[in-house]
Amino acid sequence: HVQLVESGGGLVQPGGSLRLSCTASGLTYTRYCMGWFRQVPGKEREGVAAIYTGDRARYFSDSARGRFTLSHDLARNTLTLVMNSLKPEDTAMYYCAADEFVESRACIVADEQGSWGQGTQVTVS
Repeated sequence: HVQLVESGGGLVQPGGSLRLSCTASGLTYTRYCMGWFRQVPGKEREGVAAIYTGDRARYFSDSARGRFTLSHDLARNTLTLVMNSLKPEDTAMYYCAADEFVESRACIVADEQGSWGQGTQVTVS
C-alpha cells in the first residue's frame, strides 16, 4: 500500500516561488511514476509535472514548463516541485500521486495514477 506525504504550499504573491515536497512509502519497485497534479473547484484534476524513475523522463504541462522544476531523490522516494514566477491562475489544491504500473508517458495523466496524497493548497494572490 503506497502512502504519500506532502509538504509545502501556502500563500505567495504573484511572481513569487514555492516548494512542494512529497515522500512516498510502501513502494515495491524502483521504477514508478510520481508526479504533481492540481485541481480547482469545478474542474478536472490536471497534471503539472511528473517523472518516471525508470528512464528519468520528466513531463510538464504547458503552463508549468519553463517556470517549474522537478527533482527526485530515488533513495528517499521524495519528489520536489519548485514553482517559480507564480501566477494567480496557479492557485489550486496540489496533489502528489504515484503508480508503479503506469508506463512513462502516462505519468502525467491524472486518471492513470493509483495512489494519492491528501493535497496541499497553493494560493497566489
